[in-house]
Amino acid sequence: MAIAGLFTAGVTSNYLESSSHREAPIIANDPLADNTDVYAFRSPTNPNNVVIVANFIPFQLPHGGPNYYNFGEDIAYDIRIKNNARTTYDDVIYRFEFKKVNEDPTTFFKIRLGKENQKATYTINKSLDGGKTWSMILKDGKVAPYNVGPRSIESAVGLNSNYDALMKSAIMRTSDDSKVFCGPVDDPFFIDLGGIMDLGNIRPQNAPDGLAKLNVHTIAMEIPIYRVTDFFRPIDQAFNILDPRFTIGVWASASRKQMTVRNTDGTMTSSGPYVQVSRLGMPLTNEVIIPIGRKDEWNATPSSMDNKDFEQYFVNPELALYMDDSKFGSAVPGFAPLRIQTKSLGTYDFRNGAPGLYPLLGNPATRGTALDPNLFGNYLLRPNAPRSVDLLPIFMTGVPNLPPYQLATGKGGNPLAKGKPFINNFLPTFGDMLRINMAVPVTPRNSPDFSSLGLVQAAVLGLTDPRYNTNTDLEFIPNMDGFPNGRRLEDDVTRIELQAVSGVVLAAIGLWYDDYVPGQSPVTQDLVDVLSFTDGVDKNDKEFMTQFPYEAKPWEGFSDGHIAINCDVNGNPMPMTSIAPGAKMNLAAPEVALQQVENFPNPARDVTTFRYKIGQPSEVTLQIYNETGVLVASPMKKAKRAVGVHETVVNVKNLKNGIYFARIQTGADTFQTLKFIVNK
Repeated sequence: MAIAGLFTAGVTSNYLESSSHREAPIIANDPLADNTDVYAFRSPTNPNNVVIVANFIPFQLPHGGPNYYNFGEDIAYDIRIKNNARTTYDDVIYRFEFKKVNEDPTTFFKIRLGKENQKATYTINKSLDGGKTWSMILKDGKVAPYNVGPRSIESAVGLNSNYDALMKSAIMRTSDDSKVFCGPVDDPFFIDLGGIMDLGNIRPQNAPDGLAKLNVHTIAMEIPIYRVTDFFRPIDQAFNILDPRFTIGVWASASRKQMTVRNTDGTMTSSGPYVQVSRLGMPLTNEVIIPIGRKDEWNATPSSMDNKDFEQYFVNPELALYMDDSKFGSAVPGFAPLRIQTKSLGTYDFRNGAPGLYPLLGNPATRGTALDPNLFGNYLLRPNAPRSVDLLPIFMTGVPNLPPYQLATGKGGNPLAKGKPFINNFLPTFGDMLRINMAVPVTPRNSPDFSSLGLVQAAVLGLTDPRYNTNTDLEFIPNMDGFPNGRRLEDDVTRIELQAVSGVVLAAIGLWYDDYVPGQSPVTQDLVDVLSFTDGVDKNDKEFMTQFPYEAKPWEGFSDGHIAINCDVNGNPMPMTSIAPGAKMNLAAPEVALQQVENFPNPARDVTTFRYKIGQPSEVTLQIYNETGVLVASPMKKAKRAVGVHETVVNVKNLKNGIYFARIQTGADTFQTLKFIVNK
């Protein structure tokens, strides 16, 4: 049978043979050891270097004093790198250990008169043999102070400096010629956390960034590429832009001493060997792929020792159930644009439990491809595990530059044919790591082609852009350096991973969506729906820096702390409205309840806050009436509000003592009346 025929008429039985932030309960109670994100990307300012970032301590309020956030003293923070599939350990480990001192223990202030309390320094030890032996590459590294506020940072009674200078002075140089920065930064991750976690309650427009105006602590390194490659190869020795010798796997972990004793003087003493309590490689793995009953086990398991039993959550992921109308697709309308192929090319079903490409195992048409049983076919093609062919390698092994893992460009309708190369971050050692091929050039951040969709956008360009889709040559396509080939700070990993679960990678290599008609354009409505899907937050709330450490400066405690008074969806304060007199009210009007409507304090003296939740974008009006039904104030008139919880603060100083009624209205027939008292 001709190879092309396999994908138009199906496979005959002659070819068949019988036959992978607060993310876990325990670590949620240990924020100092909580690894929030890992990034790895080729330096945009020096192509000879790779940047690796590991962030810890989630959800930091900028004004969270007096004991502001900092690294833990009894925690080993590790950046771990795998570069050799023949070894059974992490080939390069950078271990950070921190110490803190009070320079002025007589005050409760964090910073005063040039001195800093809980001031942190650190030591870096490096291992090249999986942690058997260590060598120190930095001692007494400086941690940038918390960005408390202008008096603490800039004034003569504080540090008499500016925060940009303090960040710059905290950039250290190690003995192996790496740059290091440790300290607080703006949390670079962006997501509508409230919407996603509310059973996929997607808000495509005006969604709030759940991490807006929150900080994390970062360990950022810019390392010469030859320091992290097998045999210390410099990048100028790369054969081409997908040279597999420059692929590494990166993950980070936090470990605590095995025993902690609480002493009667209020101190604690830790002893014993380090025990891993947190780890992170690929983003969102433990958050949304591993079920809650095994999240703590996942955190405690080194990546190099991942239990093969974890594979079940990748080959039949829970998220896929909500993108399948035969399962629970209708229960999560926010995922409606995301639908998995059920009859790709008229044959192949990738829904959970379906055959996927398993019927091709042993078929002669797979010879020379990654699906060849003599190569990786037995790993990638499994019965009733349809996503073993795409999600499993993306998360657990990396993707090789072999058919079918090349773009459909030039394949002539046959996914098993050679196509246009666009990825090769294959490192054949099973484990959850962020894999990056450092030979891939950098997409300039100011390029019009730069996209937060990373490798998905590279695939789109390779399939549709005449600059790239007229041949199958290996050439650089913008964003080939994006997630999941490493992870840049700008990459929208939430969107990319949801698209991947819905089968966008399968489509890119020629396994089109169900509405594809042979002979017509594969850019069908189903594909457009997936590519245009968004959770409503597509970039960080703060611009990234153009120089190391690249992450944005941390939010300042004095002016950037979260406040509850009239904030928009991203935490930006809105002006307080004033009171104005008005006319009569019909208190007998029918009342339709809004959700969670309340005001506080009640009784009120100077101000009272009205809190309310609305279920769809609305124009909100707030009116206040006295007990005789006369309108005495209109603090808000048809103010546009997005879905969610809002607060409006009203100044009641001009109101006399007495009983009042507030009516919050979101439509002609949707309002609620509250009774409150003014008592000065």
